Amino acid sequence: MQVVSISSLKGGVGKTSVTTGLASAALAAGVSTLVVDLDPHADATTALGVQPGDQLDIGRMLKSPRRAKLAENVVGSSWTARAASNGSGPAVLDVAVGSAYTGIYDRPDLGRRDLRRLSTVLAGADNYQLVLVDCPPSLNGLTRMAWSASDKVALVAEPGLFSVAGTERTMRAIQLFRQEFAPNLSPAGIVANRVRTGSSEHSYRLAEMESMFGDLLLSPRIPEQANWQQIQGAAHPVHHWPGESAKSAAALFDDLLANLMEVGSGLRARAR
Repeated sequence: MQVVSISSLKGGVGKTSVTTGLASAALAAGVSTLVVDLDPHADATTALGVQPGDQLDIGRMLKSPRRAKLAENVVGSSWTARAASNGSGPAVLDVAVGSAYTGIYDRPDLGRRDLRRLSTVLAGADNYQLVLVDCPPSLNGLTRMAWSASDKVALVAEPGLFSVAGTERTMRAIQLFRQEFAPNLSPAGIVANRVRTGSSEHSYRLAEMESMFGDLLLSPRIPEQANWQQIQGAAHPVHHWPGESAKSAAALFDDLLANLMEVGSGLRARAR
């Protein structure tokens, strides 16, 4: 099992879109996946087509992590039914449901014990190959809790001045966090998202990011897609949305997932 936090210091860069795009790629590849919706806005929960029931949301599991029974409280994404109907075969995509309740932990003064809450909850997640944690756009308690539980952090950045500056600050924050709390944590890389082809500003900022971050800037870059809001609004996986634009986006997320997970040709072959 690999636990990957999807993080950004700046809101509005499409962090949840990248999380759901990777989840769609994992589902298409047959990689059993859990999405932990740690953002109090719970947008990933909505996009993944989850209707909360009697299960505990992730905030209430964090409240009593040693008593939380993760397997009994995750909810299956409605995407799995669509995948099955499209002949993708059996797959697992579960969600630890987000809620505003998690906001009580999104403060800067969490101690070591609180930072281990998510790690304790995820001790019951051994049946998944991949856990994606959708973090809030801040470096407060929830993001640091996610980093404590993660093997890797994937940063999402738009090729703009403020987003690039925020990514540099986040990289420094990861380094400091590793030294103090999580020596095994590593940056998985930086996802350039919402890239506008033909924009001279975006071209300049991408070149700047390549200079600043080198190989940590992941390939491929995800272009801005006009129908992404429609796909998310329909709570639909991009891999099963009609049209060439969605097909191209799905292929990019297949490649991005393979690069992120560092499993090379094996995952690529399954994803296609």
